[in-house]
Amino acid sequence: MTRDVHNPILFEISWEVANKVGGVYSVIRSKAPVTIHEFGDRYTLIGPLYYKTAIAEVEPEEVTNPHMKEILEEMSRQGVRWMYGRWLIESSPRVILFDTSSISTRLEEWKADLWKVASIPSPPNDQEVNDAILFGYLISWFLNDFVVRERNAAVIAHFHDWLASVGIPLIRKRHIDLTTIFTSHATLLGRYLCSGSVDFYNNIKNFNVEEEAGKRGIYHRYHIERAAAHCSDVFTTVSQITAFEAEHLIKRKPDGILPIGLNAVKFSAMHEFQNLHAQNKEKIHDFVRGHFYGHYDFDLDNTLYFFTAGHYEFKNKGVDTFIESLGRLNSRLIACNSPVTVVAFIVMPAATQSFAVESLKGQAVTKQLKETIKDITEKIGQRIFEKAARYAGGDIVDAIVEPDELLTNKDKVFLKRRVIALKRGGWPPIVTHNMVDDVTDPILNSIRRVRLLNSPGDRVKIIFHPEYMSSGSPLIGLDYEDFVRGSHLGVFPSYYEPWGSSPAECTLMGVPCITSNLSGYGGFMQDILETPDDYGIYIVDRRMKTTEESINQMADYMLQFCQKSRRQRITQRNRTERLSDLLDWKIMGMEYVRARKLALYRTYPDSFAGVEAGEFESYIKTKIPKPLSAPASPRIKGSSNIADVDDDEEITEEINRF
Repeated sequence: MTRDVHNPILFEISWEVANKVGGVYSVIRSKAPVTIHEFGDRYTLIGPLYYKTAIAEVEPEEVTNPHMKEILEEMSRQGVRWMYGRWLIESSPRVILFDTSSISTRLEEWKADLWKVASIPSPPNDQEVNDAILFGYLISWFLNDFVVRERNAAVIAHFHDWLASVGIPLIRKRHIDLTTIFTSHATLLGRYLCSGSVDFYNNIKNFNVEEEAGKRGIYHRYHIERAAAHCSDVFTTVSQITAFEAEHLIKRKPDGILPIGLNAVKFSAMHEFQNLHAQNKEKIHDFVRGHFYGHYDFDLDNTLYFFTAGHYEFKNKGVDTFIESLGRLNSRLIACNSPVTVVAFIVMPAATQSFAVESLKGQAVTKQLKETIKDITEKIGQRIFEKAARYAGGDIVDAIVEPDELLTNKDKVFLKRRVIALKRGGWPPIVTHNMVDDVTDPILNSIRRVRLLNSPGDRVKIIFHPEYMSSGSPLIGLDYEDFVRGSHLGVFPSYYEPWGSSPAECTLMGVPCITSNLSGYGGFMQDILETPDDYGIYIVDRRMKTTEESINQMADYMLQFCQKSRRQRITQRNRTERLSDLLDWKIMGMEYVRARKLALYRTYPDSFAGVEAGEFESYIKTKIPKPLSAPASPRIKGSSNIADVDDDEEITEEINRF
């Protein structure tokens, strides 16, 4: 049967559709507008139904597609509960959510079938795998019935990560007439191995993957992921480093890379981003005054704010190397007698009991001092006005308030009380909360080991904030995005990071960052930019260098940044912000277009008249920027994922294409 490959129907399947569990949620959510622009009503997302989250995420509506309506009604008659509606995000894509618990009576039957058709084992007590199997069979059931009824258009099913992928081997074994794409956002075994103490990347070719998966109790999960990769028509990952990982652990070389974009409009501030930096930096100043002043003070005009943030993965996120490099940066700043102070924030959620009293007290007394001075200032202004107005018709000398008349004795008493209340003994605290496990916490122990204890002589101060940023917090009082905008440098030297949204978000907001070539984002920027450093993207080599060399390289980067003048930092932020268009889904989404075309070609080669197999790569080639001559514009090298264009006009045309 011939299907229309030029107007295909797309189903995108993920465990995180309208269900925020991890990073895939943000990927699918932010990508939806460009996918809707391409497919319109031919695009539907499918995910699991969790009623608590679905109520807030999805607006139910009547099923309009007659084929879908017929299938869903039939599934209802067989006991399947589902929800159909609009996901309450930008572009409002259609979603179908299936309640896996409603069909749990068929679990054992489907487990036996999965072993029979795909040789995938499933232990009895792994609830997550049980849910994945139920979801996978519901997906294959729905898609099979859909392509039987929809006889004209080609159908693409794009699956994300292993939890949603059980349906792929079922589709292949049952010869269902559609094409499949599987995207691995991180391999299961890779994440488990990296969380241990193994030298992952130097030994990746030597691992016995079956044995390693078995030792970690994920043998069955690993085989679901591996079956999905091998049974899909097109297998993709989100970065070159994950592709390298997948080739050795999953044993299939990916067909392409689907890098993760962002919604640049969300972060766009146009010419205002420098003003936003100044405004939010002042709010961070307020926190730093409350945290440090009273113990001792330093010049905030010569203070730089560095930060790292994310899930608490001490090694994988590179927090260990960050702290070590801060210790060396401190020594170098002291040795060169630098006037610069660095305040380094570590923002990672950990188990806490409450805010630290010392932190709350510092913010409270500083706020009281600020309010007292504001009140006194208003009174002084009123006195000056009154005297000037009273003597306006007399001698001009009588209208001038003398300095000793500005402050009354009452004002002086209030001011002295506030200043005395501000004074505190000891050194400022390292952590802003009372930790549940202060003694064995890896971050705190690492800080203690490098002796960064916020002593007066240290040029590097550390603040560990063990919860996510929130504007409602009594401490910093900034949402994460505003905190990033107010900072000077983001530091994300990850050891295991399939992509890395945090440094990408920094780039979109014009904030320079340090990343590593073991992160997808770092590798992506290293591939396309001739001189990443010039654009505020400092890439630490953690692949070819030893840990010691990587730490020294990062300390060098941070010292270079500290030695920049304010003008140089402003110029660099401008250059960093200019990269934002490269990270927008309007550009990144083109790789999804290529993957879908490749999947259609492999399934329906006869529908691509005159295109030989060897010519297909050039057939689907999509133009995006090449190296530019203007110094202020990003100098792009070009990569395996990127082809050339002729000039700036073509870049603008490409960005506006969707």
